[in-house]
Amino acid sequence: MADDEVTLAALRRARTAIDTHARSVVDFPQPGIVFRDLTPVLADSEGLSAIVTALTHGCGDVDLVAGIDARGFLLGGAVARELEVGVLAVRKGGKLPPPVHSVDYSLEYGTATLEIPANGIDIGGLRVLVVDDVLATGGTAVATAELLARAGARVIGVAVIMEL
Repeated sequence: MADDEVTLAALRRARTAIDTHARSVVDFPQPGIVFRDLTPVLADSEGLSAIVTALTHGCGDVDLVAGIDARGFLLGGAVARELEVGVLAVRKGGKLPPPVHSVDYSLEYGTATLEIPANGIDIGGLRVLVVDDVLATGGTAVATAELLARAGARVIGVAVIMEL
């Protein structure tokens, strides 16, 4: 089976898993927001496998996976394992000991800060794949890419399960 066929098959399996297991929660975390809960998809072994396979196919040469807080941690670790590379947790502000690299950004429903360690991990020149569960406005993904670039990394792509 050609790579394109493998990727299409993985995408179909992932779509089926999402359609079968994901749920929508209206007015969460604030009124007017529809939260897509993918926890049931990730808790299903076949669903998780399909998602990870779909996220890893066609992503090219990667040195590191950056998983965005919090569900991106689950996915990022699994994707990194599949790609046989390390994983970096991109944390919400205030969760890491100093010193940190940080970036402030706007959310669909407020503002937030993202951080990565400034010491102990040298990501300069690394090709990084950013992984998260959903893409809403793109603000978190853009902020993560900016944060990683400030630390010297080269973001080669962003992989998400679904776009809202």
